[in-house]
Amino acid sequence: MIELSANAFRPTALVPAGTRLYAVGDIHGRKDLLDRLLGAILRDAVRSRARRRVVVFLGDYIDRGPHSREVVETLRQGPPNEPRWSGFSWVCLRGNHEEALLRFLADALAGPTWLANGGMAAIDSYAGPQRDAHDLLSLQEALQRGLPGEHRSWLESLPHSHAEGDYFFAHAGVRPGVPLHRQDPMDLMWIRREFLDSAAEFGKVVVHGHTVTDQPVQRHNRIGIDTGAYRSGRLTALVAEGAERGFLSS
Repeated sequence: MIELSANAFRPTALVPAGTRLYAVGDIHGRKDLLDRLLGAILRDAVRSRARRRVVVFLGDYIDRGPHSREVVETLRQGPPNEPRWSGFSWVCLRGNHEEALLRFLADALAGPTWLANGGMAAIDSYAGPQRDAHDLLSLQEALQRGLPGEHRSWLESLPHSHAEGDYFFAHAGVRPGVPLHRQDPMDLMWIRREFLDSAAEFGKVVVHGHTVTDQPVQRHNRIGIDTGAYRSGRLTALVAEGAERGFLSS
């Protein structure tokens, strides 16, 4: 449970009236932490009278942790069809790890960088343990066989950004100086230093993952919520309503 506090960083950053907003950081195959955080979101939601409840997942659902397949299956189904999830909608964005998996499916030569950054865990999750981590064509074929068509279609359909009121959501961030509606999808999934080091106003407060920090980071122009779930055991969500915001952790 959390206590929302007044937004000291940007008092004009507002969530649409009647909406309680959640944003979930990088999950990376930790279905156990996702389940716990969804439970925390449900418990938190009953404290609000908001009728509309939006959960934005910021991408990087796969790799590194052991449950890539289970995480994707949970998210692609959306909010469970039961009364306690009434009024909820889920928005799932594409992260650079989903992008890397899709590139590997199309071109085995795209594999080494992805595999070096946790991709083997996703292949194992979908296709079972693999004997040779260096045989790119065999790994590609195993993933193509093991990845259900509905999972691939869902991954391919994921948007790169979402906006709610004065908040803009993207996996990695935005390129300074470029209007939000003209951002390059590659920047939205991959950018790092140019965004993180910028003091520019972006037009909205950008909520992002992608860059691991021990605690959520709040700046006047951005909020980072990737707390390294796969290694720290802590999955973090931003909670915002009206002009107030706080955080939940699994």
